[in-house]
Amino acid sequence: MSSLTAELAQQALIPQEKLAKAAEGRVRLQIGLPKEIASQENRIALTPEAVQLVVRNGNEVILEKGAGEGAKFSDSMYAEAGAMIAPSAKEVLESGIILKINPLTAAEFEFIKPDTTIISTLNSAQIPKEYFDKMLKKRANGIAFEYLQDQSGGFPVVRAMSEIAGGSVMLIAAELLSSVNHGRGMLLGGITGVPPTKVVILGAGTVAEYAVRVALGLGADIKIFDKEIYRLQRLRYAVGQAVSTSIIDSNNLEEAISRADVVIGAMRAENGSSPCVVTETMVAKMKANAVIIDISIDQGGCFETSKATTLKKPTYIEHGVIHYCVPNIASRVGHTASMALSNIFTPFLLKTSSIGGIEELIFSNQWSLKGVYTHKGSITNRFIAKKFGFRFKDLSLLTASARF
Repeated sequence: MSSLTAELAQQALIPQEKLAKAAEGRVRLQIGLPKEIASQENRIALTPEAVQLVVRNGNEVILEKGAGEGAKFSDSMYAEAGAMIAPSAKEVLESGIILKINPLTAAEFEFIKPDTTIISTLNSAQIPKEYFDKMLKKRANGIAFEYLQDQSGGFPVVRAMSEIAGGSVMLIAAELLSSVNHGRGMLLGGITGVPPTKVVILGAGTVAEYAVRVALGLGADIKIFDKEIYRLQRLRYAVGQAVSTSIIDSNNLEEAISRADVVIGAMRAENGSSPCVVTETMVAKMKANAVIIDISIDQGGCFETSKATTLKKPTYIEHGVIHYCVPNIASRVGHTASMALSNIFTPFLLKTSSIGGIEELIFSNQWSLKGVYTHKGSITNRFIAKKFGFRFKDLSLLTASARF
């Protein structure tokens, strides 16, 4: 039992039974779950049920007091699952692996030990160069949620959060269109004898797929735009119904937006940032009190008039159009989002433990390698290196050389 474990046990902040011993050949991971500092962030990456499984497999989980409250998971639930409850962030941030939602703040970096592994979102379009300077100074391994791939080549965290965003976005649009929220006073969808609400969706990815399912159920008139025809074909196949689709071009897009009641921006990021496809002039031609919801705001946004907002103050009006630009939209349903993240990171951590640790996992296959953006004092993501002028280290070359 570590000195921290013994100290916390004396304070009755952890269950008094001993932690399970790691099985032969496994590496015992020390995983820290700090409380999120960011305003209105309600998610946590592991649920109590996940912590119980991780601990039973011989690992150690340290949770900062109150870290799960936003997702409606109490400290007692985590303690009963086998986690140690630390009174402050310091004890948690000294763990070998830090698993959190948002990137580390300057204050949090003060407690990080050299060679720590940080697993979090990155938001590369908004994060400053100083963040990477600190990561390099600490020789930290940085693994980004949005870059992490699974064995099929997909991006599991991005997809899970996109499913939530797509399922939520029409509910948000319905709220903003209502007279109560000073919208157009419209019911999202359609009823007998009344023309349906016109909805334009930019992007044909996972967000669009789930948004279209909800909008079709409500009876809305939907048009979907994307830069790639194969994405539009895939979306039509996925939803199983004929919906209006179009390749983005200035004439069709501008006309559709001018007639729309709701426009949703969900364009896939290109080289770390979302393409801005709607100009301020196009926004100015929209209907009064129409609604823009920019799901892509965490990667820069799809609209020239977009600027990040918060769950506490989610909207603003520009050119008479209501803008909703909340980066952490999944935090509206923190409990559900946390369960989705936990489903991804529980097997990730168990695999890391069984295979021999983070280093072994990183170099064991290409899909885990993709998520790494810093490694032992080097930038290992080509886009970040180019953007900020860092020297780039290609980890795949090290993996290839290790095979011979």
